[in-house]
Amino acid sequence: MGKSVIHYASERGHANHGWLNAHHSFSFASWQNPEKMNFGVLRVLNDDVVAAGMGFGTHPHDNMEIITIPLKGDLEHKDSMGNIGRIKENEIQMMSAGSGITHSEYNPNSDCEVNLLQIWLFPKVRNITPRYNQIQLIPADRKNKFHQVISPDGNPIGMNINQDAFFQMATIDAGQLLSYKIQLAGNGVYIFLISGALKINNNYNLHKRDAVGLWDIENVEISAMQQSEVLLMEVPMNL
Repeated sequence: MGKSVIHYASERGHANHGWLNAHHSFSFASWQNPEKMNFGVLRVLNDDVVAAGMGFGTHPHDNMEIITIPLKGDLEHKDSMGNIGRIKENEIQMMSAGSGITHSEYNPNSDCEVNLLQIWLFPKVRNITPRYNQIQLIPADRKNKFHQVISPDGNPIGMNINQDAFFQMATIDAGQLLSYKIQLAGNGVYIFLISGALKINNNYNLHKRDAVGLWDIENVEISAMQQSEVLLMEVPMNL
């Protein structure tokens, strides 16, 4: 049967700073919930809306794998490795903070907000040389199928993570059924529904921004009750 935890969108932490409207799936900043500290090595899943012309000033990170996925709009990025550029919808950014970096992120647009997911994972190896990667995604690659966007070896799109983790994205039409098989024994999966409505293993009904974590399992069955965008993260359960 395996084990599970369900996180409803309405139960997430919420902080509205005016320039930043943030929802936290796991404890973050001033919102602390001892029952929602992490899911295995998955430490942070923030659903952020950044107002026009606003953003995060230069700040440090170390020993964290940081993934940014814009859902609407685009984000300007600058870091101490010399990377400067924009991350847009249908792109994904991966940073291994390793031994330490500083970076800033802001919404360069004067007329629209940006909505993004920022995800942090504890690394497999500490204090590696920091690295950065950014890849454009093709929507057709995830139409009614899982498309692997992050993996330890970077297959198939070159986005490699310093962890035994695999990220999949899919756009699923209503009535379609997808199966996912755990790639590394002992890993669990955290399924975050970006939009739509899904049924997981005929047990859990998810709606927009709901999530379910499953472990001690070998595979997952996902059926779409309406057109849905989903992010599936397979991660080690042991820190």
